[in-house]
Amino acid sequence: MASTVTSEPSTNSPAPSRPGYGQLLRTRGAWTFLLPGFAARQPFAMLTLSIVLLVQHTTGSYGAAGAAAAVTGVSMALFAPYSGRLADRYGQRAVLIPGVLVHTLSGVGLTVLALAHAPLWALFAAAVPTGASVPQVGPMVRARWGVKLKGSPLMTTAAAFESVTDELTFVVGPLLATALCTAVHPAGGLLTEATLTLVGGLLFAAQRGTQPSVTPAGHARVEHASALRVPGVRVLIVAFLGIGSVFGGMQVSLAAFTESIGEPGLNGVLYGVFAAGNMLSGVVCGAVAWKVAPQRRLLVGYAALALTASGLWAAHSVLVLAGLGLLVGTCIAPALITGYTLVEGLVPAGARTEAFTWLTGAVALGQAAAVTVAGQLEDRVGGGAGFLVPMAGTVLALMTLVALRSRLVAPVRERTVARGVGHREPVAVD
Repeated sequence: MASTVTSEPSTNSPAPSRPGYGQLLRTRGAWTFLLPGFAARQPFAMLTLSIVLLVQHTTGSYGAAGAAAAVTGVSMALFAPYSGRLADRYGQRAVLIPGVLVHTLSGVGLTVLALAHAPLWALFAAAVPTGASVPQVGPMVRARWGVKLKGSPLMTTAAAFESVTDELTFVVGPLLATALCTAVHPAGGLLTEATLTLVGGLLFAAQRGTQPSVTPAGHARVEHASALRVPGVRVLIVAFLGIGSVFGGMQVSLAAFTESIGEPGLNGVLYGVFAAGNMLSGVVCGAVAWKVAPQRRLLVGYAALALTASGLWAAHSVLVLAGLGLLVGTCIAPALITGYTLVEGLVPAGARTEAFTWLTGAVALGQAAAVTVAGQLEDRVGGGAGFLVPMAGTVLALMTLVALRSRLVAPVRERTVARGVGHREPVAVD
């Protein structure tokens, strides 16, 4: 009698040694979720900066503006993993539709309160649902790639492509938010963000054919164990907190710097240069056929990030700050891409959307903390003191990565013999 063996995806099929973006984008059905996904994630890059610029305009304080933005970020960081878990369990559409509706309403409410010069506690109260309902489109797109490319060498390319897409939004988003808030109206950025979230989110939710299938209820207890139980995910969360400290510290400190020299319109340009470095390095990272283990790549890339971020506080001219910002941005993408790639090996498929949202939430939480601290430093000390925040955040995260690097190694999945039992397709053995 033939027995059955639970097998891993075959590695004997021919595959290109350097899978590229062209091959990735020819994946059947990819464009049906890529285009609406890009539109839906665009507002993510506008939210924090739009809040900072609006609240700073109405209160005159970067500390108050940073605190309001931080409440939004903390709320998103706390609720994002639960959103991911619900999406894994009930489907992305079931989570997206109510989420974008709540986010739009709460974003408009926050705008009205700020323009009415409401007390800070009222802004905080409106910021909580605004952050909690931010649609986690990036992790959802990554989960769809995981379904499309299961067992394919194109997964690393897909991770790089998603990082490039994220960073493209961080090039366009801050420029758009700054232009709207400074040239049109201080509330223009936040209102546009709410509108784009509603339209893009509903379009993405309408793409039912590419969303990951929902696990039957009978297997829910097994399939939906929290991704946070994986030690490697907890280590990556610390790394992504450090990356968030760079985003938050840069947003507030660049705004304060350009305001101090009387050129507030340069804020979006400088932040765009920083994000452009991130995007370009992401393109290169995805085009390289890496032979170095991802754990080592993460350590090397993060060390470079900490080194470059440590020089920001010493920059006192537009050109120097632009050059350093470009270098910092160049170092972020490899760390992000490698972190997301590691999730594929560390986390079971049924919990990957949740794992991705933990990482996205960690970036938001690090950004929120950095916005708060950098805002206080700029108000009380000035002189670019807010740039000390990215340095501290990345150095502390690097120390954690070095100390706990062994937890980033994926466990070996042994082949087990069973009789007709297994989650993978049985392979007959004579």
